[in-house]
Amino acid sequence: MTTDLFRFGADDLMVSFLPLSHVTARHIDYLFFAENVTLAYVGRPERVLPAMQAVKPTIFVAVPRVYERVRQSAEANSIKSVWLKAKIFTWAIKVGAQHRDKVANGKMPSSLVWKLANKLVYSKLREAFGGRIKVFVAGGAPLGIDLAQWFASAGIAILEGYGLTETSPVIAVNLPHSNKLGTIGPRIANTDCRFAEDGELEVRGPGIFAGYWQKPDQTAAVMDGEWFRTGDIGSVDADGFLRITDRKRELIKTVGGKFIAPQPIESRLKVSPLISHVALQGDRRKYVTAIVSPNAAALGDWAKEQGIATPQSDTLVRDPRVLERFQQEFDRVNADAAPWEKVKRFRLVPEEWTIESGELTPSMKLKRRVVSEKYAAEIEALYSGAETE
Repeated sequence: MTTDLFRFGADDLMVSFLPLSHVTARHIDYLFFAENVTLAYVGRPERVLPAMQAVKPTIFVAVPRVYERVRQSAEANSIKSVWLKAKIFTWAIKVGAQHRDKVANGKMPSSLVWKLANKLVYSKLREAFGGRIKVFVAGGAPLGIDLAQWFASAGIAILEGYGLTETSPVIAVNLPHSNKLGTIGPRIANTDCRFAEDGELEVRGPGIFAGYWQKPDQTAAVMDGEWFRTGDIGSVDADGFLRITDRKRELIKTVGGKFIAPQPIESRLKVSPLISHVALQGDRRKYVTAIVSPNAAALGDWAKEQGIATPQSDTLVRDPRVLERFQQEFDRVNADAAPWEKVKRFRLVPEEWTIESGELTPSMKLKRRVVSEKYAAEIEALYSGAETE
């Protein structure tokens, strides 16, 4: 089983909150039933953190958006803290960055300064998860190297895995003592992997599905003999660790012929506490733009601190001071981007995207087509007017 090397048992407890129609949730729950792990079910994602305080789990499996929220909350609370606490938090993350590779691989750094930072800061962050978690896992969407590194710098190793419904679902996963940040780990033992000329990951093995029920044409479109085309672009390093960069169908191709993977850029932007979600645009366009759904609570708090009146959200997202603040976030990400990857323009929308409003999947992944259709007029406006190089 995919959990054989983790050695879970009857003393373990996990909070299960992903929809049970989601293959990751179904897979994990069935595995833990077989290993006598106790499951505590939580009906809604926003109730997860309070539930963890109550039941104190030892295992946490979540989609990246949950980890993003935790980081945003921790950084926002640090900013609101008194001067000394904010300085200590910043110092601790810098200290942790020097030891994150050890932390990522389940080792306790021996440095006295790390131990002090652990007592003052990292332990408090672990307490937010209930204080007993020994294994943190991320799946369902790319975690992003920035987020993985930040948590390792805060004393928490997140093990990222990967798979699809059609692959039952695990293809690869990092392990507690063999974890390479920014990867999805090595392939599991009974699965073979290869890459097509365009970088698409293809897999075969006993866990691969036989085909879509009564849909031979759709089945033929994703199968090359016994090899299943995952639809994800990736690579493998010399140590056998796989990386996924983006969905093949979501790659942006500019009119200049440059391919851009939107998810890594979006992940870096979502590091900001002010940004809830972002959807890059630019396919068959001259340059890249973005539709941004702000974090309403964080934006409201920031506006109050700046002395900006906070009337209706549709007014606030057009305020020049708000736009200037968001431009700083884009400047931060653009600074390290290739010229064709830089986001030239963006539009803030007043709505915070949710599962219920239709912009997110049950596993909180972006429905890019829905966003593009809903904000078609706003997107067209980003490409009108002056030329942008």
